[in-house]
Amino acid sequence: MKRLLRLLQYLYCIYALLLFIILMLLIFPLVLLALLLGKIRGGNIIYALCMIWGKIWYFLIGVQHREIYEAPHNWQKQYIFVANHISYMDIPPLVLIAHQPIRVLGKADMTRIPVFGWIYRAAVILVNRSNAETRARSVRALKAALRHGISIFIFPEGTFNETGNPLKNFFDGAFRIAIETATPIKPILLVDTVDRLHYRSIFELTPGPSRVVFLEEIPVAGLTMRDILSLKQQVYDAMEAALRRYRNYPTA
Repeated sequence: MKRLLRLLQYLYCIYALLLFIILMLLIFPLVLLALLLGKIRGGNIIYALCMIWGKIWYFLIGVQHREIYEAPHNWQKQYIFVANHISYMDIPPLVLIAHQPIRVLGKADMTRIPVFGWIYRAAVILVNRSNAETRARSVRALKAALRHGISIFIFPEGTFNETGNPLKNFFDGAFRIAIETATPIKPILLVDTVDRLHYRSIFELTPGPSRVVFLEEIPVAGLTMRDILSLKQQVYDAMEAALRRYRNYPTA
């Protein structure tokens, strides 16, 4: 029985991957057309196209996207969104919650993935954390997005959390930009993505719920660079406590 179930999961994963590629190929010409409209308008259209792609793909593979708001959310307001990072399935929810103009900071090595990488390059602000020049360039691009009224999204952990704890340590970047631009932070939780696709293998994909939890915004008005550590800790504590409410982590 276990072998049969494993075979069915492999077949399901292949089916989901083929759909992923087919849908990406279908929207790719539209992405190219959107690029002709410029970085701002064209970028917003690309995220709208990716939202359509995400909804169709989720429906066809049996994943149910759900948004939970623990505090009222103002979609007309600019934020620096931050979230936990634990799975490749963290990416689809990001386009599904793009109900307002947004740009995501993403790892440059993801552009190597065929088909997906082409669209990824057009949609995200790329960063290579091992290169100081590209890090500085990505910070400038993030600030430029904020100046144009576009919210930004950053994974403060940087890479997958494989520790077994709710969160890894945060980098300073998101919090430094928040203070420098006086942009409030909106923490969100990707609660079920590790259950949908564990980081062990792409053949761990399963159907089921995918909850995104919006926590209360954290203001930064009046803060200075001396407050980066305390702000980072405040966001970390809020996200860790909420993750423990939604998932069964060992007691700290």
